[in-house]
Amino acid sequence: MTMALFNVRTLGFPEIRRDDQPCPIGLRKGLALLVYLAEAKGPVGRDTVATMLWPDSTEDVVRVRLRRLMYRLQLTLGDDVLTTDRSTLRWSSAIGLQIDSQLFEQACDVGEFERACRQYSGDFLDGFSAGDCPQFDEWAFFRREALRGRAIHALERVVQDRHAAGDYATAAAHAGRLVQLDPLSEAYARHLIRNLLLAGDRATAERHFDAMTQRLRDALDVAPEAETRALLNAVPTLPIEAPPPTRYVLGGGVHLAFQTYGAGGIDVLLLPGFVSHVERIWEEPRCRAFLSALAEMGRLILLDRRGIGLSDRVGFNPGVDATAQDLGTVLDAAGSRRVVLFGASEGGPACIRFAADHPGRVTGLVLFGSLAKGSATPDYPHALRASQYDAWLQQLVAAWGGPAGIETFAPSLARDPQARAWWAGLLRAASSPGAIKGVLEALRDMDVRDLLGRVSAPTLVLHRHDDHAVRVGAGRHLASHIAHARYVELDGADHWVFAGDQRAVLASIRQFVGSLAA
Repeated sequence: MTMALFNVRTLGFPEIRRDDQPCPIGLRKGLALLVYLAEAKGPVGRDTVATMLWPDSTEDVVRVRLRRLMYRLQLTLGDDVLTTDRSTLRWSSAIGLQIDSQLFEQACDVGEFERACRQYSGDFLDGFSAGDCPQFDEWAFFRREALRGRAIHALERVVQDRHAAGDYATAAAHAGRLVQLDPLSEAYARHLIRNLLLAGDRATAERHFDAMTQRLRDALDVAPEAETRALLNAVPTLPIEAPPPTRYVLGGGVHLAFQTYGAGGIDVLLLPGFVSHVERIWEEPRCRAFLSALAEMGRLILLDRRGIGLSDRVGFNPGVDATAQDLGTVLDAAGSRRVVLFGASEGGPACIRFAADHPGRVTGLVLFGSLAKGSATPDYPHALRASQYDAWLQQLVAAWGGPAGIETFAPSLARDPQARAWWAGLLRAASSPGAIKGVLEALRDMDVRDLLGRVSAPTLVLHRHDDHAVRVGAGRHLASHIAHARYVELDGADHWVFAGDQRAVLASIRQFVGSLAA
């Protein structure tokens, strides 16, 4: 007897097919259950299913509803398709099962990005709702965000590879998909326009430029950058200036995106604040100059913590311990034995945790604009009160999609149209309003004060005197509670390390790193 082959489509509106024939599932909760079980790759507890699909029902009611749902699914799919016992449910091991989302991830894992792009036919469960099932919706949301981030990375890789190979038409087609995923990204629009021009289709390139100009005006009230406008005035013959290649490593069930740049004798790992994107940060000239300067001091390691940027979204709020674990995973993947950890802003606490737990791996610790506790208490007045923090978070989420918070993070750049457009694009690429809310709630509740006395690595604490985002008292507190820390208070109000006067920041770091290498 031939084994039945089931295909579960999750990319786009979900569908179940048996031997390439559609299996119409008339029940939304039934389709939700089948997708959830397929994604789980193993048995799922009945209690988990009950809580997910009928959160407000009593145990007796849930038992009856689940029994009835399973009966109707078996009528549609066949008796041998789902395996049940007293406590669990699963797809049967006696059938063949393919899930498109997993095929997509497998292609990404082995670097077959063109195959991955073909597999990614739409966002996870796009347009589907299981009804009043908030736990299922939350799970689907984080899964959708994780897959979408990997799809963007795959498309970017294909655009660069096809452009380098001179296949401009294919590069333009994939760049068009990037523009669809983020219509306000000038970087993606430049990829599209540049490759259309090189493919000889100037009319379409001009049409896309006009459409992008209108979108930027309507959404952000900015004009295209000079680099974008220049594309139509000259034949773009130079290859796309790509950032260092992005690699992935699997740790704790999460794919982490990271880069290495330079080849110096000492490793410097930079962990930025609450938002990052290891590829988009290279698009900002000031940021690119700062990163390049760091790479001259040693081998630079960049990463996106779990839940942010090109790393997987996760279905929980990742705290300091999880991020510290990510640091170790990336350092192992990069072959780093001894490292200078550079924690900027909210990246500092995770670096403090790693330095305290792994003193043998940390040569030095740099903390810039950082803090030991996310919200104020009577014994820690250096942060916003929890109620103030929540009000700020609500404002940030409401403004997501535009240059949210730039007046606080970089007052010297707040009126710079290019910086505003870049920051808005980085925010959209790095996260979504719902996902970043969870990340920032975890940061609000973090407290690493008890770890400061355990940091034995040489430490440099840098803080700008008039920092608008993290009060200078937080930097002074760090320096006074870490043994033998060197504290440098800098002029300026910018919270971003690359904004304002970079020279003073880099001079202090260069001197510090040089003393470690001596």
